[in-house]
Amino acid sequence: MEEQLEQQVTRGLGVSQTTTQKNFPFATEVISLPSKGLAYPESSPLSRGEITLKLMTAKEEDILTSTNLIRKGIHLDRLLESIVVEPGVNINDLLIGDKNAILIITRMLAFGPEYEVTVTDSESDEDVIIKVDLSKLKTKEIDYSLLNRNNEYDYTLPKSKTQIKFKLLNHGDELAIQKDVEASEKILKQGNEITTRFRRIITEIEGNRDLGYISNFVSNRLLAMDSKALRKHIIELTPDLDLNMEYENSIGETEALRIPFGVDFFYPAE
Repeated sequence: MEEQLEQQVTRGLGVSQTTTQKNFPFATEVISLPSKGLAYPESSPLSRGEITLKLMTAKEEDILTSTNLIRKGIHLDRLLESIVVEPGVNINDLLIGDKNAILIITRMLAFGPEYEVTVTDSESDEDVIIKVDLSKLKTKEIDYSLLNRNNEYDYTLPKSKTQIKFKLLNHGDELAIQKDVEASEKILKQGNEITTRFRRIITEIEGNRDLGYISNFVSNRLLAMDSKALRKHIIELTPDLDLNMEYENSIGETEALRIPFGVDFFYPAE
């Protein structure tokens, strides 16, 4: 699937405009989700594969420039809470790829598609500014037939041959993981993001869904080879935007870069 964001943004224009004006006292837009809604329960409004967003106003600019929110690292969370106005939607239920699309399209609708990224050139070791056209980003190519409404998937770990079930993470999971990792760093003085993430991702091991059992397996029995293979499999299955781009370094070689969501993401260069 290679829909451009530009096409996703314009989907529903002119059709939903009259309805949204009646329902909301502000400008809105309906956008398509990379997941097509296929990994949400049918009872969820997200299962339709699209979502209504409020267009950014000065209120959202206040959120994005709040020193307090930036310091706490929650400015994008507060932005999501403000712009997602689809009735019945909890932002914590959003799959990570769908959340990424919402943030990028919101930025495009507010300030246009041009985004300047500062990277360190691998050869000269100097900072270089690269201009990215966000409207050219495409959705990842995945096998959508593998997604299901329960958001739970079978997988056999290739080395140990252990049968597991796992889920694709949502925004709420990411917040919980971040909180757990920060707590661990304060108490243990070391990070544990990989194991913390797997405790959220893995939902069953050989038919056992006990959280304590899963936690013990992740810490003591999940082989590094299996860990790497599972991460790769999840990436291939996850609906998202393709946030990878290529740029040419100072000696003309092409290098890969993942588009960052920095503090300045929502503010184009003057």
